[in-house]
Amino acid sequence: MTEENTSYRQIMKATSIFGGVQVFNIIISIVRSKFVAVLLGPGGMGIYGLFTSTTGLIEKITNLGLSTSAVRNVAAANASGDARRIGTVVAVLRRLVWITGIIGAVFTFVLAPWLSDLTFGDRGYTIGFRWVAITLLLTQITAGQMVVLQGMRQINYLARANLAGSFAGLLISVPIYYVWGLDGIIPAIIVSSIVALLLSWYFSSRVKIERVHVDKTTVITEGSDMVKLGFMLSLTSLIAMASSYIIRIFISNAGSVDEVGLYNAGFAIINTYVGMVFTAMSTDYFPRLSGVAHDIGKTKSVINQQAEVAILILAPILAVFLIFINWVIILLYSNRFLPVVNMIHWAALGIFFKAASWPIAYLIIAKGDSRTFFLSELAVHIYMLGFNILGYLWGGLEGLGISYLLGYFFYLLQVFVIVQKKYSFSFLKTFAKISGIQFLLGLSCFMTSRFLDSPYLYVAGSVIIMASAYYSYRELDRRLGLKALLIDRFRKNEGR
Repeated sequence: MTEENTSYRQIMKATSIFGGVQVFNIIISIVRSKFVAVLLGPGGMGIYGLFTSTTGLIEKITNLGLSTSAVRNVAAANASGDARRIGTVVAVLRRLVWITGIIGAVFTFVLAPWLSDLTFGDRGYTIGFRWVAITLLLTQITAGQMVVLQGMRQINYLARANLAGSFAGLLISVPIYYVWGLDGIIPAIIVSSIVALLLSWYFSSRVKIERVHVDKTTVITEGSDMVKLGFMLSLTSLIAMASSYIIRIFISNAGSVDEVGLYNAGFAIINTYVGMVFTAMSTDYFPRLSGVAHDIGKTKSVINQQAEVAILILAPILAVFLIFINWVIILLYSNRFLPVVNMIHWAALGIFFKAASWPIAYLIIAKGDSRTFFLSELAVHIYMLGFNILGYLWGGLEGLGISYLLGYFFYLLQVFVIVQKKYSFSFLKTFAKISGIQFLLGLSCFMTSRFLDSPYLYVAGSVIIMASAYYSYRELDRRLGLKALLIDRFRKNEGR
């Protein structure tokens, strides 16, 4: 097996593992929401949601983006093969997560009366916020342990920690809600955080890392790079949240609250059920890219391989969405949400451009170029917000789908120009061919869904879907010996 085959198989292995984790987490989230709804009612769901969203926002502000930025440093140290270097970086990271976690906890504890007043309209939940403050420290320490696993590319331990944390959180919280009702919300949040911390500590402790004592000077020297990039990542995340908030407020004022709900539901399908492929891939991709970011040849190879696999996996899924989106919406929501069909059609085409821009945008972070990353993301959020406002005024919900497509088209051009000029990156012809063919097949599904009715829609659409799936299978087989891999797996199962 060639080194290239091994690399492609590593991508598929990580994607399949973390894709399964994402599906499991979504199922756990649905089950948890169901139990909360039944045991606590709408009021309990509201209280739980307000507590978690408020502390989540504070966490984003105070954690300095270390859960992402530090992955780069740990991965680079791991790629060096220097055990002492790895130990130093991990020790600095652990010191930083304690500092930022304590800051978040103290911030929440001190401002608890104001947070209660702002969130619930009175100060009746002050004590609740003061108890929940401890979870900001626990969550940040947990994040630090997960960063170590991700940066060291311990994908099996990382997946197990994620799965165990989600499942344990469900098993613990449901009995607490059943026994104490609304009074169990705070204890459930705290106990779930403690269990998640213990599980992350257990799995991270199984990775052998040299213990290194670091003084204040080392923490400042080594940590400044993590904090600088992390701060920019946090700031970018806050800008994204603000942009999302503004467009929802705009739709509410220019249209109606019902349209905000439709908009949320439509993009939940795109971002959750399609977006989980990006999440699954990024878990292994970012540390892998960070480990070779100093070598432009290896960097180009890693990015092109990741982009090819992303397109080959996503294209058949998008084809299914384009043809059968009516049934997907009815299954996930109800026929009252069918007005978002046209919006999702346009947005699905936009995912093709997102799939191409996503892997190259990570190069800016892997290089630690925080200023370029921030300016690039600030620009995209500004023009994406402008596109959304104009799109909604021009075409309502469908206009928002068109604005999503345009936004990611321009974003692809933007980040490609940046990485080409700054880092001499370019796409290979094989990626251009694959993405071009799959986009044309996706566009065919789009046109079919717009101009044909049932049953012709499903007959013609199914043919295009099979063509897309077959092309993806053929190309993946060329890269990682997919057919041989499946035959070997089948024979192993038969031999058991």
